[in-house]
Amino acid sequence: MTAVGLVVAQFNSSVTDEMQAAAEAAAAERDVEIAEILEVPGAYDSPLAADRLARREDVDAVAVIGAIVTGDTDHDRVIADAAARALTDVSLDRDTPVAFGVSGPGMSGAEARERVEKGAEAVNAAVDMVGVGQ
Repeated sequence: MTAVGLVVAQFNSSVTDEMQAAAEAAAAERDVEIAEILEVPGAYDSPLAADRLARREDVDAVAVIGAIVTGDTDHDRVIADAAARALTDVSLDRDTPVAFGVSGPGMSGAEARERVEKGAEAVNAAVDMVGVGQ
């Protein structure tokens, strides 16, 4: 059985709680074990948690979920870019799939709520990547 580690950003929890539920439903649908769920303050904080999960022998892939909404500055773009780059590095450094299920940047809270299925998409992408090219 494939085991996935799940990293859930708590910032914008009204969105990420629903994303987590979608991720858990996708895992159950595919008969995938969620080895552990790590909660982090925000998407920017997710790479360290993803790295810790990717190091574990009992984790085949990691799915990261979060929601980055726009504000009055470009801060949302900075956060999204930094998180995406760092998560890509984790995936390559650990040779473990790390799926980016973070919605945003450049969207409103309402738009983020319309994208809660990103949680399921992240789990599905992580599982799909297990064994690719091996």
